[in-house]
Amino acid sequence: MTVNTSSLCFRNKAILAPMVRVGTLPMRLLTLDYGADIVYCEELIDLKMLQCKRIVNEVLGTVDFVTPNERVVFRTCEREKDSVVFQMGTADAERALAVARLVENDVAGIDVNMGCPKEYSTKAGMGAALLSDSDKIESILTTLVQGICKPVTCKIRILPSTEETLSLVKKIEKTGVAAIAVHGRKKEERPQHPVHCDVIKAISEAVSIPVIANGGSHDFIKEHSDLEAFRQATAASSVMVARAAMWNPSIFQKEGSRPLNDIIQEYIKYAVWYDNHYTNTKYCLCQMLREQLENAQGKKLHAAQSLEEICEIFGMSSFYKETSAILEVKKASLETKDRNEDDQMEDADVIKMAVKFDKREYPPQITPKMCLLEWCRKEKHPQPAYETIERPLDRLFRSVVTVAKQKYRSTFWEKSKKLAEQAAAIVCLRTLGVPEGKWSEEACHLASKRKWPDQELLCNGGHRDELVGEATCKKPHFIPEASDSGVS
Repeated sequence: MTVNTSSLCFRNKAILAPMVRVGTLPMRLLTLDYGADIVYCEELIDLKMLQCKRIVNEVLGTVDFVTPNERVVFRTCEREKDSVVFQMGTADAERALAVARLVENDVAGIDVNMGCPKEYSTKAGMGAALLSDSDKIESILTTLVQGICKPVTCKIRILPSTEETLSLVKKIEKTGVAAIAVHGRKKEERPQHPVHCDVIKAISEAVSIPVIANGGSHDFIKEHSDLEAFRQATAASSVMVARAAMWNPSIFQKEGSRPLNDIIQEYIKYAVWYDNHYTNTKYCLCQMLREQLENAQGKKLHAAQSLEEICEIFGMSSFYKETSAILEVKKASLETKDRNEDDQMEDADVIKMAVKFDKREYPPQITPKMCLLEWCRKEKHPQPAYETIERPLDRLFRSVVTVAKQKYRSTFWEKSKKLAEQAAAIVCLRTLGVPEGKWSEEACHLASKRKWPDQELLCNGGHRDELVGEATCKKPHFIPEASDSGVS
């Protein structure tokens, strides 16, 4: 069994709870500034995370987990590494373990959300749906505890009776989790319903692991001193805060909350520095403004369509421009550094040319890669071998193609692997003096070969059905563009 080695402690801590769309990096860093000891990321679904690739973002100084369509799903940084707990939504032990292993070196702990009552979560068997399947809960948590080196926790809601709740938490305790967070409401109850402090207290007294009390924002927590009052009322080890921390993250500050305008300015600075998506930034600001959303500033915020517009609304246009300029300079510097390192590391025998692939310059289903493959077959060479790399800085691609033991590549970086490979093929074809299949070429042998059977059949008076049959028969001789990447 793997032993949890992290020093992360859940006793006597003030914790920022995960909230959908709120637990992003700027908000987490802001709450740490004001005294939160532990922060949770927003709940992230296991299937979405399993699509992600880990990328070091040198411009922002972050670690990003990015989907194939380049959407950043989870972003973290060195400063919060020992304080951030990654919370996932899952209904499968093996998927949960795969996600935990993907992120465990960049976070302080792993949490499974078993309390979310939202339909999108429960319909998939996640969140509060797990509360009725204690065997699955046991399987997920045991697999995580035994499979990773970081602390594992879970967050639940209370069950219809105290006896059922105590039975469940005792079973959870036996899995070896480091702590258990309890939202003191049943899954059908909402914030306007009173939180059941007596049930959280009964749980705290029934188990030996730390219990984190959650759900007090509406009834208890309005200022910093209320955190301790809620903790004592529930006999819990720690207090988890969600909505109250959203409204004003400085609630964790012992000296008292800061003016909201100051908080907003500081939050926007983090949002710009870490390139937070404007929709999430706008959502968090709306939570802070609350009753002020109907005034002129609030209405402008609702209409904002970019971080730049948001900065303008709050009198921070100069900050946005200065920060954007700094980030652009840093990006350009890193690009130059990468380019120089690439040039120094490359083999001297690589033939380079400044070319790009523009699909509009070629007939349908005719590409440079097809032309190069046909030429290699004709000349009895092995088929072209493509080696493609991705640059972490901006997630652009560049490919080297090897033909007859000679390497070729474009000097440009491309937006996709397919474009990079086509560009490399163009360099090879132009160096060899072989037609690359452009419309502008007087004779594209591939295009002619595709059209000739049709023309011959029509000239001989063939029927349409025979024409279709002939085309079908000829088609396997060519490799359609969609399968270009398979060639490599």
